[in-house]
Amino acid sequence: MLSESLCLATIDVVKQTGTFIKEERQKFDISKVEHKGVHNFVTYVDKAAERMLVSGLANLLPDSAFLAEEGTTETIENANLWIIDPLDGTTNFIHGLNPYAISVALVINGVPEIGVVYEISMDECFYAIRGQGAFLNGNRIQVSNATSINDSLIATGFPYYNYSRLDLFMNSLSYFMKNSHGLRRLGSAATDLAYVACGRFEAFYEYSLQPWDVAAGALLVTEAGGTVSDFEGGDTYVYGKEIIATNAHIYNDFLKAVKDIFNS
Repeated sequence: MLSESLCLATIDVVKQTGTFIKEERQKFDISKVEHKGVHNFVTYVDKAAERMLVSGLANLLPDSAFLAEEGTTETIENANLWIIDPLDGTTNFIHGLNPYAISVALVINGVPEIGVVYEISMDECFYAIRGQGAFLNGNRIQVSNATSINDSLIATGFPYYNYSRLDLFMNSLSYFMKNSHGLRRLGSAATDLAYVACGRFEAFYEYSLQPWDVAAGALLVTEAGGTVSDFEGGDTYVYGKEIIATNAHIYNDFLKAVKDIFNS
């Protein structure tokens, strides 16, 4: 079982990077935005933040490898793998809109061991160590106690380049609008998962995601007492590009609803 000291050292690296991001936001010029693809943006802030994270985390575990959004990728078969999103919610960031977050997960021999999601604008640091629970700014958190979808607030993310399942996704929006407290789209999957972990949302689902979007947040949810899977109920959610995360009570009903809609 990993020591708390490694998690706290990881948080220090993440928060130092978060301070840089917050300072850059104050003077950010939207004309500096680059395009990685259709509606897929990157800034010098993303790139600099990634370099800061990689440097700091490499010092904590010198023999580790990295899988990161902005291209710092090494052999992922390495026993110690950091999965990093230096700025989850870049579109929000460039428009001066919250939330945006740093997401860092440490995977050892294929098993997620540490997850940190730092939502920068609210200075909220969510973190978890496998087997030791999930926390927000030092206080233990848990998923909500809602027992039905009808009593749930649900988060999702809109596809921004992969529209192959758009009709089915729109059907899901219609269903959950009619059968829940409502839907929210914050623009940061890592934050959505953190909010499920602390009980602000009862469920989150999205497709066309990457490992750095979900690796840390998924550990937060499971350590907070929730359930995470892909759209078929399997465990491919880190690399499989689709995820469901719910509290402990509504998972079966939520999974059935998603399966019925996306397999229709």
